[in-house]
Amino acid sequence: MPGWDYERKAAKLGHLAVCGCDEAGAGPLAGRVYAAAVILPDGLNLPWLNDSKQVTERRREILFDQIREQAASWAVAWVEPEEIDRIDILNSRIKAMQTAINGLDKKADFALIDGNRDHGSQCAITLEHQLIVKGDSLSYSIAAASILAKVSRDRYMVEMAALYPQYEFERHKGYPTKRHFALLREFGPCPIHRRSFLKKL
Repeated sequence: MPGWDYERKAAKLGHLAVCGCDEAGAGPLAGRVYAAAVILPDGLNLPWLNDSKQVTERRREILFDQIREQAASWAVAWVEPEEIDRIDILNSRIKAMQTAINGLDKKADFALIDGNRDHGSQCAITLEHQLIVKGDSLSYSIAAASILAKVSRDRYMVEMAALYPQYEFERHKGYPTKRHFALLREFGPCPIHRRSFLKKL
């Protein structure tokens, strides 16, 4: 379960506003990649808060509202599928995270970043930061960011399902499931499909 160790270690080094940052949607064949940045009050306790993949959809929705209400600051950002095709998914993930950090109304002076990559060939995390592998299950702030990013992206994919109902985006959220591949073979790609991800079709 996530805790406060990383946030408090950064605070001891003199950082006054530590944000957690995570992304959602790196692997799907369709849609945006999302990221969120969150600064939480120290010691905030939210039941069920964990890596978004370990939390049920209903609980994610509840946490989404609680985090936005109780965070000291939060922001969500995304990169469109056409840009993902243009600059690649690693650069897009990094760009979305840095854009979310920039979008905080209370500026962070340090970031805890989920994963082991902080730059691509064109984009980089520019704020002083620490990379944490599996950070969404270790850091409370990163776990909160993972919830905001995941729920925001899922809601967007449900909107896309209304625009492109033949792909059943509400079911698989654009991920490379057997059903999604079958629908792609039947209908071909739509405007939100990531062309660079469809080489295997």
